[in-house]
Amino acid sequence: MPYRGSMADIGRSGPGRNPRFDDDLIGLDPNDPEARAFAEHLDRMQKCEPTFTVEASISGVADFADSSNRLGGIRWWGAALLVVLILVGVIVASWDIVVRALEWLAE
Repeated sequence: MPYRGSMADIGRSGPGRNPRFDDDLIGLDPNDPEARAFAEHLDRMQKCEPTFTVEASISGVADFADSSNRLGGIRWWGAALLVVLILVGVIVASWDIVVRALEWLAE
């Protein structure tokens, strides 16, 4: 009779299991949160996608938002300040375009 205790399933076929544990991270516990975070970090670092498309730009913004949500303290405030500065720049540029368009139409 084969052993059917909790050690029989070592998690090789579980849903959500990162395949890096079978390739790059052999010997690390796939249930360890730090090992999973490191596997996700490696996935982000080795992502090869074109960066000149709209989808890639949106993906880059999503990556920035995800990484800033993981931060804490002064780094989080720095990321928040960067977002606010970008938004202020977009608002000022939009306002300038609207004012110039109205001046042009008034002529």
